[in-house]
Amino acid sequence: MVPIISLLIIVTISVLITRVGTVALMHTGLSRESAKFQARSAFTGVGFTTTESEKIVNHPVRRKIIFMLMFLGNVGIVTAISSLILGFVNQGSGSGLLKIAFLAGGLLIVWVAATSHWLDRHLSRVIQWALQRYTRLETHDLVSLLNLQGDYGVTELPVKEGGWLANQRLNQVDLPSEGIIVLGVTRKNGTYIGAPDGETKVLPEDRLILYGREAALEEVQTRRLGVEGDMQHNAAVSEQQRVAQKEKAKEKATESADTPEED
Repeated sequence: MVPIISLLIIVTISVLITRVGTVALMHTGLSRESAKFQARSAFTGVGFTTTESEKIVNHPVRRKIIFMLMFLGNVGIVTAISSLILGFVNQGSGSGLLKIAFLAGGLLIVWVAATSHWLDRHLSRVIQWALQRYTRLETHDLVSLLNLQGDYGVTELPVKEGGWLANQRLNQVDLPSEGIIVLGVTRKNGTYIGAPDGETKVLPEDRLILYGREAALEEVQTRRLGVEGDMQHNAAVSEQQRVAQKEKAKEKATESADTPEED
């Protein structure tokens, strides 16, 4: 039974390692889902050939994280297989059925813990603190910096041929008036334009990186060309003005509360 217990410990440690890798990759700018996929792919050594993986290996901090995950994964998998073989080959303690039940129960507990949102939230905080305290990884929690857990988010908007964005300059579509900031433009040939100005022309098959309120970002994804699109734009501008007035009032209330009263 000892080898099976050792296997469960190895699986638990493996889950923890991939969780650490996920949090570390998230702090380099990857989304949670992308970071989780890349961390698990590297740890298990299954291999992946995507555009996203190129961004991983071309980024020095991400490359270090992936390297450690690959190294630890190779060691852990070999050890786990060895423990599993020893657990069932050694017939000295317990029947095979009992060992299978014990192993299944242990794996179930590990799976429940690994999929727990409550545990994930608290464990991520601990991992984030440990990374900042005990490592030299230049990581930044972009989720917190951009307040992506609130009403704001980042999305990628593909530009279709004949769409409302195609062949227009950014100052013509006037997205800032809707509360949307264009962080970058990726051309069809892979060229990236960071922090584009109003004179930047949007071409078909470009991909725009947008930051703004989630509701506004969802609306521009389905906007149409022509009069209907103009009406949607005007409605979005009015909504942004309402939001801005609300935030301004909140800001004034906060300033008044923080200002000490004069005697």
